[in-house]
Amino acid sequence: MSESKFQAFIIKELEKLFPGCIILKNDANYIQGFPDLLILYRDRWAALEVKSSANSERQVNQKYYIDYLNDLSYAEFIYPENKEEVLNEIQRAFRSNRSTRLFRG
Repeated sequence: MSESKFQAFIIKELEKLFPGCIILKNDANYIQGFPDLLILYRDRWAALEVKSSANSERQVNQKYYIDYLNDLSYAEFIYPENKEEVLNEIQRAFRSNRSTRLFRG
């Protein structure tokens, strides 16, 4: 699956898991290496760098921004091989009063 198709899939999954969330697609030319997606949900946020596979090349500064943003809230690389784990981690990070429904692919 191409990165763009996987990104579209992830956006749809996030919208199902977090009704009313806002998902922003970041401009890769603005801050080089900044994650692709910013997810805003209630009083929480997360950032995701979308890759087509676990072996996809990482650009300069991507790991820096993932580590930096993860210290502030939640940020991670997401690819088909770890999507369930990452979506579950986001649910834990966004824990709220509603019952948690873990992602089941």
